[in-house]
Amino acid sequence: MTIRTILVDDEKLAVQGLQLRLQPFEDVEIIGTCQNGREAIRAIKTQKPDLVFLDIQMPGFDGFSVVQGVMDVEPPLFVFVTAFEEHAIRAFEANAVNYLMKPVDEDKLADTIERVRGRLAERKGSEEAEKLKSVLSEVAPEAAEEFEQAEDVESAGRFEKLINIKDRGQIFRVEVGTIEHIEAAGDYMIISTGDNSLVLRETMKDLERRLDPRKFQRIHRSSIVNLDQVRQVKPHTNGECFLVLESGQEVKVSRSYRDVVARFVH
Repeated sequence: MTIRTILVDDEKLAVQGLQLRLQPFEDVEIIGTCQNGREAIRAIKTQKPDLVFLDIQMPGFDGFSVVQGVMDVEPPLFVFVTAFEEHAIRAFEANAVNYLMKPVDEDKLADTIERVRGRLAERKGSEEAEKLKSVLSEVAPEAAEEFEQAEDVESAGRFEKLINIKDRGQIFRVEVGTIEHIEAAGDYMIISTGDNSLVLRETMKDLERRLDPRKFQRIHRSSIVNLDQVRQVKPHTNGECFLVLESGQEVKVSRSYRDVVARFVH
């Protein structure tokens, strides 16, 4: 599969350098380059690339503005490339595949391309499954129901049951079902199990991919909760609310994620 790619940077030398570093990856096809955010938004909407390498600090529309500007279409995968490390957290919150520092390290670039391949394969697999379910529901409803049940079983087996956490010089084997709440703190995750809190060095996006989304849901841009551990929903002001967990701990659900609460209202 060819990865149709656009490079966005206001520095021509940076674009040329990235083009050279991407040459060894035969499945990466550079279909365009842009020198500012406005050009990037137009190119993304018209050319519909699979991947965009995006500089953050550009005159006018910065990298984050570009991401925001293409949310009305199906967005590509983004990799942020910048000289400023302080933007790392915002980059991952923007659902970037990775965050690369200039000058781009070849090993980190190779790791990034591997991540991109994985994400695109997941997306393609999901699209094919949806098409198949749609056809089955029209011509063979019973088969469609069986397919969906089988898919649920397969999906459940794909996610972690145990997570190894190295904390304070020890390795803890934590059963995923006992996790109540996960909180982001920079490049670290604080894993709360009700009677213990452990620190895991991992990004929230990477951890989310390891957890079953039917049980673990984002309730804030920096918080994930285990829905099986929720015992009460307490309304709060301005459309926000609190979830009371098995341990008695209360965690706030922001307005942006209030659809999570709807799962408890029948």
